[in-house]
Amino acid sequence: VRVTFFQRGLKVCSSCEVLWILASRLEERYTSVVKARSIFDLSRLKNPKNPELWVQAIRLERRSKNEKLAVTLMAKAIQECPNSGLLRAEAIISAPRTEQKSKCAEAIKRCPDDPVVITAVATLFATERKYEKARKWLERSVALNPDIGDSWARFYAFELAYGTVEQQDGVKNRCIQADPKHGSVWSSISKAMDNRKKSVEEILKLVAQRIGAKF
Repeated sequence: VRVTFFQRGLKVCSSCEVLWILASRLEERYTSVVKARSIFDLSRLKNPKNPELWVQAIRLERRSKNEKLAVTLMAKAIQECPNSGLLRAEAIISAPRTEQKSKCAEAIKRCPDDPVVITAVATLFATERKYEKARKWLERSVALNPDIGDSWARFYAFELAYGTVEQQDGVKNRCIQADPKHGSVWSSISKAMDNRKKSVEEILKLVAQRIGAKF
């Protein structure tokens, strides 16, 4: 029944990336990775040069422990969408430590003002214990686009790990004032049925908890 619902939806609106992603996750959960992969393959044929569909396909392979295929897909994605901040950020976060600096340099060169790239670079600084640099880059990411909730959540998670109570409250209060609506993790959590009535502060804490371990 679920699969039929998504099939009908995709026939009517094949350009809706959310439907493709949900359909693939349904197959991954209830059927097989092979079917989930085939949905993403078809989605990219219908919607070329779509970074979000590429990223979701790459993450599918990583969840399935198919690292070689994930690397191959990333190379193809970057070739098709060389100026995508989303893909460049994913490449930074998922690269082996020895390659992360070169990935950062290329990402900044291609997407110097992309908040998703800036956040990924900040994350790298944090893992290297360069906390002041990380904080400056996180400040820059939320200044570039205050509507991306994932950036606020990563900033808040960073301050929870390394900042003072005053710094934590500062980020939290600024996020509440910005009232962000976008971001892949932010959207998935804020739009969940159980969370629809939750405040910005509550969503911020949930998203920060989800992504905080990456520091």
